[in-house]
Amino acid sequence: MHFHILTLFPEMVLNGLGTSITGRAMANNLLSVEAVNIRDYANNKHNRVDDYPYGGGAGMLMQAEPVYGAYRAVEDSIQERTGKEGRTRVIYLSPQGGTFSQSMAEEFAKEEDLILLCGHYEGIDERVLEEIVTDYVSIGDYVLTGGELPAMVIVDAVSRLIPGVLHNDTSAEFESFQDNLLEYPHYTRPEIWHDKQVPPILLSGHHANVEKWRREQSILRTWQRRPDLLDKAELTEKEKKNLQNIIEHDKM
Repeated sequence: MHFHILTLFPEMVLNGLGTSITGRAMANNLLSVEAVNIRDYANNKHNRVDDYPYGGGAGMLMQAEPVYGAYRAVEDSIQERTGKEGRTRVIYLSPQGGTFSQSMAEEFAKEEDLILLCGHYEGIDERVLEEIVTDYVSIGDYVLTGGELPAMVIVDAVSRLIPGVLHNDTSAEFESFQDNLLEYPHYTRPEIWHDKQVPPILLSGHHANVEKWRREQSILRTWQRRPDLLDKAELTEKEKKNLQNIIEHDKM
């Protein structure tokens, strides 16, 4: 998979993504991350990419032309490499977008190429957004200084779904949010730590009972920490009844 990040700070995203799991995946050619410097497409000698907003107001806006030039260069290179016509998906990292989720990561992972656009200052001229952006995505209800960190979050989350990126490819299938349930608790050696023992069921060697316990713990943890997710979770009638019993007992 190929990620193309349009940014004013290419070193920031490359340094951040060039380590750990994503860095290893890049070294093994399982994915590629291209950081395109929007300043390279400024049409003035000082490589200026911002200007005052029409109508007044605080701050500066990124101009349309440098953003479009960077996008066009990437789009042309993708079409030259793949021979495919049509637009590549362009994700604009913005607090005005839909909240990024695991299901969104799974959807993005199906693409061969993704372009991520990082804004700065007070944003980007609306005209170029209307022309190139296909998706508006937010990583939360707060404002950051730029789109680089959100872009890195998306690349990290999507990369984990690419075959071969994780040492154990099955691990991505059983993590938090996969079935709108949080992940069950994990334990490793030593068996006793600070007088706290690993749940005996995990030492039993009975795989069916272990899986049953893990499922129960996922449901319980979701109810305790993210009850809003349970509305979308697919629970059996028995699981719903057991959860209701827990809730009623907790109220007593």
